[in-house]
Amino acid sequence: MGNEKTSVILKDSTANPAPLGLLGFGMTTVLLNIHNAGLYPLGAMILGMGIFYGGIGQIIAGIMEWKKNNTFGTTAFTSYGLFWLTLVALLVLPELGLAQAPGDSAMAAYFIMWGIFTTVMFIGTLKINKKLQFVFASLSVLFFLLAASRITGSTLILRIAGYEGIICGASAIYAGLSQVLGELYKK
Repeated sequence: MGNEKTSVILKDSTANPAPLGLLGFGMTTVLLNIHNAGLYPLGAMILGMGIFYGGIGQIIAGIMEWKKNNTFGTTAFTSYGLFWLTLVALLVLPELGLAQAPGDSAMAAYFIMWGIFTTVMFIGTLKINKKLQFVFASLSVLFFLLAASRITGSTLILRIAGYEGIICGASAIYAGLSQVLGELYKK
């Protein structure tokens, strides 16, 4: 009697954090890239989305993915949340007189590093689903287009990046909302 073993099976009943992360990324990406496409200036709306929804929202989603033991989701959402916070810092710190504005070559290096990271993460999506494959593939292209626009100084490449970024962000919005509605309607 004293040697009986009891096993306990824990059921994860926490919410799926992926839609929060995908929507924070997608909506912020669309809004920034409408600016990159030349349709309106950079302002507080984009910076606010970058800090709160794209930044903090994705970090929260990443931490929630960690609780679900999802290394890919943790790495992706936390990293891209921190991307948004660093991007806002690169724009705001010089305006506050706290740092020198990065030059075009520094920003090109920044976007290239994010492009390399995203390309490796894209390889991870090959084991997940087509929606995320498209999000990560189009995001890789976006980062390299942004780097090319900084290297060349081309506003045409920046505008192309803007329209490509709108498509990338919209695909993340679609992926996030499809998960929310799929859960609700059991499809």
